[in-house]
Amino acid sequence: MISYPRWKIALVAIVLLFGILLALPNLFGEENALQFARDRAAVQDGDRASIERLLADKGVKATGAFLDQGRLTLRFATKQDQLKARDVIAEGQPNEYTIALSQASRVPEWMRNLGLNPLKLGLDLRGGVYLVYQVDVAGAVKQQLDHHEQDFRASLRNARIGYQDVQVDYAQNRVRVLFRDADSFAKGRAAILADSRNLTLTDATVDGSPALDLVLTPAEIKEREDYAIQQNIVILRNRLNSPELAVSEPQVARQGVDRIQIELPGLQNSAEVKKILGKTATLEFRMVDEANNPLEAAATGHVPLGSKLYYTRDKQPVLLKRDVVVTGDQLTDASFQPNSQDGPAVSVGLDSRGAAKMLKNTQENIGHLMAVVFIDRSREKNAEGVDVDRTTEEVINRATIRGVFSNNFQITGVNPIEGRELALLLRAGGLAAPLTPVEERAIGPSLGQDNIDKGVNAMVFGMLGAFIFMAIYYKAFGLIADIVLAANVVLLTAFLSLVGAALTLPGIAAVVLTVGMAVDANILIYERIREEIRIGVSPRAAISAGFDRAFSAIADSNVTALIAGLVLWLFGTGAVRGFAVVLVLGIATSMFTSLMGSRALVQVIYGGKRKIERLSI
Repeated sequence: MISYPRWKIALVAIVLLFGILLALPNLFGEENALQFARDRAAVQDGDRASIERLLADKGVKATGAFLDQGRLTLRFATKQDQLKARDVIAEGQPNEYTIALSQASRVPEWMRNLGLNPLKLGLDLRGGVYLVYQVDVAGAVKQQLDHHEQDFRASLRNARIGYQDVQVDYAQNRVRVLFRDADSFAKGRAAILADSRNLTLTDATVDGSPALDLVLTPAEIKEREDYAIQQNIVILRNRLNSPELAVSEPQVARQGVDRIQIELPGLQNSAEVKKILGKTATLEFRMVDEANNPLEAAATGHVPLGSKLYYTRDKQPVLLKRDVVVTGDQLTDASFQPNSQDGPAVSVGLDSRGAAKMLKNTQENIGHLMAVVFIDRSREKNAEGVDVDRTTEEVINRATIRGVFSNNFQITGVNPIEGRELALLLRAGGLAAPLTPVEERAIGPSLGQDNIDKGVNAMVFGMLGAFIFMAIYYKAFGLIADIVLAANVVLLTAFLSLVGAALTLPGIAAVVLTVGMAVDANILIYERIREEIRIGVSPRAAISAGFDRAFSAIADSNVTALIAGLVLWLFGTGAVRGFAVVLVLGIATSMFTSLMGSRALVQVIYGGKRKIERLSI
């Protein structure tokens, strides 16, 4: 009898059955789909039923539907049905849902309930939208200097210390505070350091007056630039993963020194996504200047000291006090409430610092007006094609303070579309630096399908050539190798589905490469067996010796390939990483199938025979 433990044979069988189960969802393909999402609320079964009834009344039938993570996905047999369904829902239930055109798998409901999903396809295979944004890292440094200027003014004002001016020199990366005399200089320095202990300040003299300088070092500038890029990546991911946009499987990564690449596989309508991605929205809460006439200030251009002129959305002038009660960076949460008592509203939550300021302000100003200023910053091209920063500041709400509140309250005066967008932008956070779109590519599903067909054909023909060679050259053992190679592809597909790795065109190339490596492993084993037979060893002993003595050569070659794959995985990006992921997983599955799978199958075929005259190898 050939000695090979039965528990190992059982292990191989269990792993293979598990792999087949995980790989099954990939056989069902995809259909055009619509994704429905709600702001800050999950779509329920009742919503699904009402949407399906509405579509049925209009003669549109979905081929399948499922709820996943608070989103509803409906599948349709044709592109025409998909577009008609979108128009029907947009007309019948306006502003109720955010709708995104996408694609969805035909996986049966029972598989989905078990958590079985097909492997993700990359942008080059599935089609979708590819965006590249450039981060204004210089603008991020300017923002930091502006924050220091505001902090210095606030520290001196709170400590009631007189000073001449606070100046920002962007070219020198410097913030300078000019004082009136040595006494105010000493007190001002102490007040600033009390609020900001980690700052490095230097003394200076300007026209005989004492001054205090803060100069950013090259290391601090580099740190701020890296922070801006990483923070923007986090914010973009938050926005893309929000239910308002209903974008599935977004991929956001740094590209080069100051760029961010975004891949949105399966997305077909990118206008809403691009509209949201580059925006920076925030709020400021200010008290209304009720003592002066805003119409007079707007007509004469003379704004009273301590106030600032703003306009409402209907172009009415409003005078607000310069002191800001609470700023947008103190917000912790924001959600859209379409059916509040006073109409559409945005519920706002503040952190402890903002809540304390709001509490104090409402206690001192009951009966007075407080305004909400909406600040929208974006970068776009002007008529000459030049990128310009546009900032819009407008008063969206004025209300009388009728009670004391602190960390939770509502902003009214917004329409449903503006309220939903405002809640999303506030909740996701403001960008650390402006973004400029530098590249956009749309890959249609037909092109993605063409890539799939060509890639699959290459893989099939490559594997078929290996199968034919093994069957002809090694006979029965060659057929065993073919079965093992097929099992290797199944297990690799199962692992990719399990870990959620996206398969790209380079990934398909890695699949073919791993099949070739698995063939090499089987060839090493079979050649060792043939060598043992040639020197007169019995067939049983030749089989054992072939597997045992070929192990070291197989392990060495796979370990070196594994090291290379891990390096590519850790340090590569884009297509390189997609190749490396499949390569590393493929090495693991090929080692398992070549060493354990082949041995188990040989044991099943030859292990039960009392005497083996010859091997078909």
